Amino acid sequence: MLSLQFLAATLFALPTAIVLLHVAIYLVDPYGLRQYPGPFLAKFTDAWLGWVTQQGHRSEVIHELHKRYGSFVRISPSEVSIADPDAHSIVYAHGNGALKSSFYDGFLAGVPGLFNTRDRIQHARKRKIISHIFSQKSVVEFAPHIRLSGSDGEDGWNGHDGRLWLDCLPWANYLAFDITSDLAFGTAFGMVSAARDAVAVPANWAAPTDVTFPDSAIKYIPAIAMLTQGAEYTTAMAVLPAWWRPLVTRLPWYHARQPGQRDFRGIAIVAVGKRLATPTERVDLLSKLQAGKDEHGQPLGRAELTAEAQTFLTAGSDTTSNSVAAIIHHLAANPVVQARLQQELDQHWMDDDPVATSGQVQNLPYLDACIKEGLRIQSTVALGLPRAALLFVAVSSPAGSVVSVPIYTLHHDPNIWGIDPDVYRPERWFDVEKATAMHKAFNPFSSGPRACVGRNLAALELSLIIATLLRSYHFVLAEPEKPVCSPMLRFNNAQVELDSSKRMKDSSGNRFAAT
Repeated sequence: MLSLQFLAATLFALPTAIVLLHVAIYLVDPYGLRQYPGPFLAKFTDAWLGWVTQQGHRSEVIHELHKRYGSFVRISPSEVSIADPDAHSIVYAHGNGALKSSFYDGFLAGVPGLFNTRDRIQHARKRKIISHIFSQKSVVEFAPHIRLSGSDGEDGWNGHDGRLWLDCLPWANYLAFDITSDLAFGTAFGMVSAARDAVAVPANWAAPTDVTFPDSAIKYIPAIAMLTQGAEYTTAMAVLPAWWRPLVTRLPWYHARQPGQRDFRGIAIVAVGKRLATPTERVDLLSKLQAGKDEHGQPLGRAELTAEAQTFLTAGSDTTSNSVAAIIHHLAANPVVQARLQQELDQHWMDDDPVATSGQVQNLPYLDACIKEGLRIQSTVALGLPRAALLFVAVSSPAGSVVSVPIYTLHHDPNIWGIDPDVYRPERWFDVEKATAMHKAFNPFSSGPRACVGRNLAALELSLIIATLLRSYHFVLAEPEKPVCSPMLRFNNAQVELDSSKRMKDSSGNRFAAT
């Protein structure tokens, strides 16, 4: 009886103590954030932001909060979201002393890569080695490897109403993964030709991870699905305090997604092992990473090579495929825009080569505007990237507080983009009077010393893919009333259904739907 009473008392006392602790933190106000408005629960606990993130609608929810409360919104006991273009240039600027917050620890699996390294010295070391790899000069060297392969198979195609229909998002994923894996590991995964999602990972995770895996020691997983699971898991876990994470992993939703995070890391382990076992003169990402040296003349170690290759695979594939799908959706939903883009491509693309080259996509202003408008409306990373605050927008915060600038909100601010910020309208990019304000607020790759290091390559990939597809295909929507995917925190690998009819040329150069 006594033990039952003790257990009951403990079950009552523990949650009571947790509640009192959070109330005490709010009353003490160690971060000096009590003055900022926001959701009631967010003032007391990180659980509110954790729940919103886990539901997959963080960017929309925070956007609505800014519309309600203004530029400053408290979204956790220690974090303030600031929807102000001036804040973006300050929070993420060079030399401001701000560091990445503990949010990035949630993405750590093994050796830190450039993306999730929080230590300033280690970040500077890695960036010295890696940044030149993605310079404009290096990107031009990569261009010949960005090949748009196709399959003559019928998988995923459905012929009716005089057209060939397919769900474009899986195919955009196949294409982006093939391009990225070819650049990163020297061999494409072959998803387009196989018309399926299957990539090798270690079959036995108890085995060492720094050796080459024979065929008998690997298994095949759906990489796209695993990336989605892993992204959902890490982004939801990253917003929670570090001491919560071991407990939260036991909850069903989080527990079910852990294998996705682990297995996706295995893709880089197997691919890097195979590549290093067969040296090549090929110039690509891995060869440049191997050749890179820090200020002491030291190269990246095997584990670091794997970490950076995994980061590139994650950031370079899923984000590209989602951007391609979103842009195609908006072009299909706006036939006049699509026709104008195709006219520009026809005027500047005089040969019959079906695949665009880097030279052909240069100086195409309307193509550039169509891509920018798609990235503005449907940023694949739409959340505010958190930074440990020192001084921001004339507001001083104690050490430990966090600030973030929500990209989605900046990209949909009517004060910047006009009365139609939610409308896909590439023509807005030719408004000279608003050009300065728009470019200041437009940050799909973030900015400052920790901006996306691969932004030049991403821009080239999108230009080549969109130009090639729009030169050869005319896109229409099977379900025009169905909206494009919502601006979720996670990388969106669902909810977009895009269908296309194949475009061809007759003898006079006019396009028509293939029958």
